[in-house]
Amino acid sequence: MNETINTDRKEKLKELIKSLHKGDDPEAVKDRLKKVLEGVSPVEIAMAEEELINEGMPREEIQQLCEVHLAVFRESLEREKPIAPKGHPIHILMEEHQIILQFASELKDIVKKLRDASDIDSESLEQLKHITGHFKESESHYVREENVLFPYLEKHGVKQPPAIMWMEHNQIREVKKSLYKLVDEHESLDFKNFTQQLEEVAFSLAELLMNHFPKENSILFPTSLRIFTEEEWKEIRQQFDELGYCCFTPEGARIAIDEREAIVTEPGVKGQVAFETGTLSEEELEGILNSLPVDISFVDSEDKVRYYNQSEERIFPRTKAVIGRLVQLCHPQKSVHVVNQIIDDFRNGRREVAEFWINLQGKFVHIRYFPVHNKNGEYLGTLEVTQDITDIRKLEGEKRLQDDISV
Repeated sequence: MNETINTDRKEKLKELIKSLHKGDDPEAVKDRLKKVLEGVSPVEIAMAEEELINEGMPREEIQQLCEVHLAVFRESLEREKPIAPKGHPIHILMEEHQIILQFASELKDIVKKLRDASDIDSESLEQLKHITGHFKESESHYVREENVLFPYLEKHGVKQPPAIMWMEHNQIREVKKSLYKLVDEHESLDFKNFTQQLEEVAFSLAELLMNHFPKENSILFPTSLRIFTEEEWKEIRQQFDELGYCCFTPEGARIAIDEREAIVTEPGVKGQVAFETGTLSEEELEGILNSLPVDISFVDSEDKVRYYNQSEERIFPRTKAVIGRLVQLCHPQKSVHVVNQIIDDFRNGRREVAEFWINLQGKFVHIRYFPVHNKNGEYLGTLEVTQDITDIRKLEGEKRLQDDISV
């Protein structure tokens, strides 16, 4: 971490947060803050949270206290508003915050209109579907944070604040799922019941977003701006371009993609990789792995992500920022214990496969994990294989090679 931390001030911050945890009056804590601290920085707040969780304070408790201590430190943080030029990843994320909040406001407006109606008219339904579509597209915002921004923060030692933000992302996702379900099933619901449920979802979503975005704007983003290098920001922007955007297309997005493709496809001297069953050039090997009709990722024996292929249509997004990242940090906190159990079973030879299947945006997705061993049976890591088997499940009878006239 490049940012110089005032250790004494950070420790006092921790004591103040602990006092909030014990139930002290926020106004009293605010008065104490004014007396003993000046110029508190977002980095110091992030590191104070980090250390408190490492010392045993539950992550969920820190999450609940975020609103409280954010309010307590608001005056100091107002001076630390992140400033980034157009096209910068932080500027993009903050612009998206404003647009997503506008979507939430428009959703509430539709609800207010429906309160006085006896049925949903075609115009309101169309507006509702339009807003719902925007919320679905906004998933890209959270995916970019989780798969690019958060891993870079973790590399600089800031691990717990991103984990808290990811928890909140999942809370937002759950409410959005309720919205999608309501809109999809509106015809089967009594109008009054539909309107009541829609109002609850709309106001819940707006509240979550209004509480969540200031935490990122006031703590996470300024911390990132202080500790990331210019080269890292270039890498982050490139990986943002790879994942794509919601809400609007940032300046230079297409250019960034074109430059990346030019670099990737530039020919060069490739070495040879010798196997027991043959030899492949690095170019051939990479081409084969990327041509597989599955997404694969490899996690080494130290639980760090070491590789993923770049299949034409990945089911789950991956970015270069995850390379070297602990696999536990790539999953929501609620499922980390399952990840640890699978890896522990693989490492100790208790199982040879773990598999799951889910419905995802109209696709039936099969996810499998396999332990990888060397010739001596030593554990090298875990291979994740993900495949869209929607069409495979529909196959019946036989189709032989000679039946394919295109061959």
